Amino acid sequence: MLNYIWTGMIVIAVVYGIATGNIGAVGNGAVESAKEAVELCITMLGVMSLWLGLMEVARTAGLIQKLERLMNPLIQWLFPDVPKEHSARPHIATNIVANLLGLGWAATPAGLRAMEELAKHPTQKQTPSHVATDAMCTFLVLNISSLQLIPVTIIAFRSQFGAENPSAVVLPAIIATSVSTGVGILYCKWKSRRRH
Repeated sequence: MLNYIWTGMIVIAVVYGIATGNIGAVGNGAVESAKEAVELCITMLGVMSLWLGLMEVARTAGLIQKLERLMNPLIQWLFPDVPKEHSARPHIATNIVANLLGLGWAATPAGLRAMEELAKHPTQKQTPSHVATDAMCTFLVLNISSLQLIPVTIIAFRSQFGAENPSAVVLPAIIATSVSTGVGILYCKWKSRRRH
């Protein structure tokens, strides 16, 4: 679907540029945007390498495991059907920690592994294999709403495009993601209670 949307936008831009006699501006804009995209990718690669490296150092030092243990009561409350020894729990905790730090790219592998483990060892036995369990739905909502204490990606974008104070978005991001995560969790809890 996105391919059709992007193709449509490009065709409209070219047709409009020809119709208004600004096709040169369209070409120049495409080249300039390509240059900015490469610069942004290089900036994001640096930021991503820094934070993924810090996550790896934290994992090697045992900090991630300590955070997982600290988060056990929260995970138990969020996912009451997932037993403490379930293979998905470490991946869920890693995903939550990475999202809190605004590291969506680091959270994704852990999130995929958590979903795989939840699907392999379902927590609701009566659920058919093609239907998501309550734990899977809650995890997906939690991941999408993504409570962030440090919105690293947004700060990097703002820095790349010359914002005067790139970190000014920290407080608004905390407020917005807290509200979205809170509403998502309440909705999941409500739906789960209605089902049981």
